[in-house]
Amino acid sequence: MKLGVVGLPNVGKSTLFNAITHAGAEAANYPFCTIEPNVGVVAVPDERLDKLAEMYHAKKVTPAVVEFVDIAGLVKGASRGEGLGNKFLSHIRECDAIVHVVRCFEDANIVHEVEANKIVDAIDPIEDITTINLELILADMETVTNRQNRIKRNANGGDKEAQAESAMLERLYQHLEAEQPARTFEVQKGEEGFLYNLFLLTTKPVLYAANIAESDIADGEEVPYVKLVKEFAKKEGNEVLVISAKIEEDLSQMEPDEQAMFLEELGIPESGLNRLIKKSYALLGLISYLTGGEKETRAWTIVKGTKAPQAAGKIHSDFEKGFIRADVVDYETLMQYGSEAAVKEAGKLRSEGKEYVVKDGDVIEFYFNVSKSSK
Repeated sequence: MKLGVVGLPNVGKSTLFNAITHAGAEAANYPFCTIEPNVGVVAVPDERLDKLAEMYHAKKVTPAVVEFVDIAGLVKGASRGEGLGNKFLSHIRECDAIVHVVRCFEDANIVHEVEANKIVDAIDPIEDITTINLELILADMETVTNRQNRIKRNANGGDKEAQAESAMLERLYQHLEAEQPARTFEVQKGEEGFLYNLFLLTTKPVLYAANIAESDIADGEEVPYVKLVKEFAKKEGNEVLVISAKIEEDLSQMEPDEQAMFLEELGIPESGLNRLIKKSYALLGLISYLTGGEKETRAWTIVKGTKAPQAAGKIHSDFEKGFIRADVVDYETLMQYGSEAAVKEAGKLRSEGKEYVVKDGDVIEFYFNVSKSSK
């Protein structure tokens, strides 16, 4: 899973990125301090994996990972290249979802920039969101226009497929022109491939990270700015995560025991990173299944609804091509009986075939035919 972290300059975006990835991206009180996108890979916290590894006496533990891409601060006019915007907009295309950091805190010492070289005093999270969203929409409108120009000759020449795509592109352009993202565009039967192949920025699901002050952490949900963001996100059908980048920065510099004590003092059940990953998984419809053994215990990320052969393919393509069966036990049952042998003896180990839909927390051993996979 790859998440693109975006936001206007000085909203706490790079501070949050640094905190959750320990990647050390430069965070400064001016825009475009990050000229190249910074990438950080973060292990997905999963207590089940640790307990499974303990049970199997695993020599190696491999968690699922999330890749965060810190995309340099965008400003109004980015779609036209202002603030090097075009360069950074292109990086969003490679991401599965967007984490949009929105400033929901007051700080007279931190400038707030909406347009290149234009500083504003008032904090307005909705204006900030709209600025970024509009730039993404404008970039998508350019993509649609370019595609329309490329197929124009074929469409005019009577090519039925080109004509169908052209009609869809015209409707899509009007939708974007009304400042509506592509993810809310209704495609007609047979048009799904046309839209998918455009790789539009506004088809990406969005998670708004409402960045609040440290002093507001106890009542973060009640911060007026946060309420505004939630109302806006609800209308879009998107999610909001309330987080303090400064607190996450402090946590990143602590040992695990210190982190637990700090969170307890603040009255927070878990870190913002954990909540960010959970919400991102839910946003993209992702789950994890587990494999266990003395050699390695590992978590694998798949899309909810994935069938057993395709889940096996995440390990190796041969597993999917030569799939025979999957021996499955859910994590809770395995922990209840304490060992794989006890699960088998109790008759709780299930043998599943090609139509089995893998569930979150399934512990699986796949069987496949090598000769079959090579055909």
